[in-house]
Amino acid sequence: MRAAFQEQLDQINDDLVEMTRLVGSAMNRATQALLDADLSLAEAVIDFDDKVDSLASNLEESCYELVALQQPVATDLRILIGALRMASSLERMGDLAEHVAKQARMRYPKVAVPEELRATFEEMGGLAEAIVSETGSVIATKDVALCADIARHDEQMDRLHRELFTIVLSSSWKYGIEEAIDVTLLSRFYERYADHAVSISRRVVTIVTGEPYVDVSLEE
Repeated sequence: MRAAFQEQLDQINDDLVEMTRLVGSAMNRATQALLDADLSLAEAVIDFDDKVDSLASNLEESCYELVALQQPVATDLRILIGALRMASSLERMGDLAEHVAKQARMRYPKVAVPEELRATFEEMGGLAEAIVSETGSVIATKDVALCADIARHDEQMDRLHRELFTIVLSSSWKYGIEEAIDVTLLSRFYERYADHAVSISRRVVTIVTGEPYVDVSLEE
């Protein structure tokens, strides 16, 4: 009985890792669609979100079933409650990638990002790719030492978000209101994507150490 229960827990963990792969791929392609004004790729990312949502829904059902049938306690209960929260965050990360793709689609055939800010959004896309890959590793290995890198990437993303906000509000902004809105929204999508990765990592720390989520710090 215990072996079967452990197999089910392992499957849930594998599904979470798979979700990180899916939402990572989604954001990577959404960034490409955004910077290249690639309509077909944007549409593909938007359609792909249904797969992420379906996996999240199935994972949540598995967690609820195990809670009801196995009545877990201690670490097992933390694993299942944590998995529910992580699945919700990963689903939201998929939604944020979809939002980036929708912004690219809305401005097509124009590029939604001014040329002078292209490098910044390329950097944000690279940070998003790194942070979700490391999040998948944390979930898979339960190595909480990896969380420090995730925290650093999140700080870098926050810095870029603040820089873009400052640029949009500056008197030297030479573009219109539409472009300002696009940059602000897109920057926020990437910033929130990283925030969800941090939240997931903190959940893993709680599972491993038993430390309350509100007290978890990812700093070294």
